[in-house]
Formats: sequence, C-alpha cells, structure tokens
Amino acid sequence: MSSFFSYLITGISLGSIYALIALGYTMVYGIAKMLNFAHGDVIMIGGYIVFTAVSTLGWSSGLGIFGAIFCGILGCLLLGVLVEKVAYKPLRNAPSLAVLITAIGVSYLLQNIALLIFGSNPKNFSSVVMFDGFSIGKVRISGETVVTIAVSVLIMIGLTLFVNHTKSGMAMLAVSEDKGAAQLMGVNVNRTISLTFAIGSALAGVASILLCSTYPLLSPYTGAMPGIKAFTAAVFGGIGSIPGAMIGGVILGVIESLSKAYISSQFSDAIVFGVLIIVLLVKPTGIMGKKLNEKV
Repeated sequence: MSSFFSYLITGISLGSIYALIALGYTMVYGIAKMLNFAHGDVIMIGGYIVFTAVSTLGWSSGLGIFGAIFCGILGCLLLGVLVEKVAYKPLRNAPSLAVLITAIGVSYLLQNIALLIFGSNPKNFSSVVMFDGFSIGKVRISGETVVTIAVSVLIMIGLTLFVNHTKSGMAMLAVSEDKGAAQLMGVNVNRTISLTFAIGSALAGVASILLCSTYPLLSPYTGAMPGIKAFTAAVFGGIGSIPGAMIGGVILGVIESLSKAYISSQFSDAIVFGVLIIVLLVKPTGIMGKKLNEKV
C-alpha cells in the first residue's frame, strides 16, 4: 500500500509539471487558435539559463537561487515574446498549416542553438528547491514534489482569477471568442496575443525549473517529450480550458507513473496515448472541453 501511495504521489508531481506546460499550450490555442510546438523547447532554454546562473555564475545559495529562478522565468518570457513577434505575428492571417510548420521550425532552431552553445552531453542540474520534504509513514515525499504540486495549484487558481476578473483577462476571452468583434469593441488583438505568449512562456520557465529540479539531467532535447505529453494533457483535459489542462496533466502523470510501476516502463508511453485515444473517442472535445458550433 505504501508503494502504491508513493507511485501515486510521484504521478501527481509529474502530472503537475505536465499541467504547467499544458497551461501554456491551452492559453495560446484558446486565444490565438494556434499550436505552439516550440513551447517544449522554451522550457529547455529556461533550464539552461538557470543552469548557467547556478553553475557558471555561482548563484547556488541564498538570494542567488532566487536570482537564477527569476532569470530563468524572465528569459523564457522574453524568448516567447520574441518568437511570437518574429515567427508567428507575420502569419496571423496565414493558413494554420503554415503556422504549424513554422512552429516546428522554431522548435528545431532552438534545439540546434542549444546544441551549438552547450553541446550534446547532458548536464547535471542542481535542484533549486530549498525544502527537504517530509515522510508520511514509510512514504518519503521530496521537497521537489511538494513545491511542484503547490506551485501548480496556485498558478492554476491565479490564472483562472486573472482571466475571469481582470481587464486583460476579459480581453483574452473576447479575442478567443471572436477576434474581429473584439477588435471592433476596441480590444488590441495583437497586444492581447503577445500577452498570452508572454504568460504562457513565463509558465514554461516555471515548469523548466520544477522539471529539471525533479529530473536533474538537462540536454537540448529535455523539453521535447514533456512538451508532447503536455500537449496530450491539454487535449485530454479539453484544450482551451485552464482547469482542464490541470486535470488532464495530473491524470496523465498518474497513468504514466502507475503504468511504469505495475505494467512496463517500456510501454508506459503507449498506454498513456492509448488512454488518450479512448477518451477522445468517447468525448472528442476532452474531459472539460466545450463543443463549438462552426459558422458557415
């Protein structure tokens, strides 16, 4: 029983990381109606920024750790805004396929930049979590697990309040509903989409710190598989829904953890994607997704 509880906690922790990444996907898709497949690589860049600050600059204790965390989040935010301005904004009215191909191109560009700068050998990432965790009976819960779950829940609540109760959040909802009508009502569509990318990329920065602290090997491909799984979690929960992204991420993490423990670590990914297929066959919009009527 204690081992099951341990696997469950591990799955919730992993799922919370997926949820944070999925929130970035779901926000960008919900407002801009585009899939930013470079999102996982923004996470990887954030990890390298924190790694450089801690290992090269020596910000490994005290206020230095908070400085490294701040730099990682800010770096991801600025990178997300830059990518949106340079790669996506010119394609605002382009076919969705062109945007998708551009996103894949940006993803490979970021991976190769990281390869040129840091090389292909994985780096050992030192955890920036300064909490030791605690034990419940025979189950040890690490500080990284506690912080990951707490941060994910707080961010989901804060993001929900922001979207539903602030002027900028209302603008996002308006743009999500109808860009043309929102622009006629005085909403600056371009600025709203840029803000969405900024928030989503900042969340990627938070996710990169938690991911690398929990799984401390950092390489240019670190964000690739978590990015794909987080996108799966966003679809699973209902892409465009903030609570759906959180629920989808946690469920995905728990399924993956229990599959590795009780079935096979080699087939855990196949099981995860198999469950996704079954859910979408039953409910194509995801767990909390809403069916949209197309205008013709």
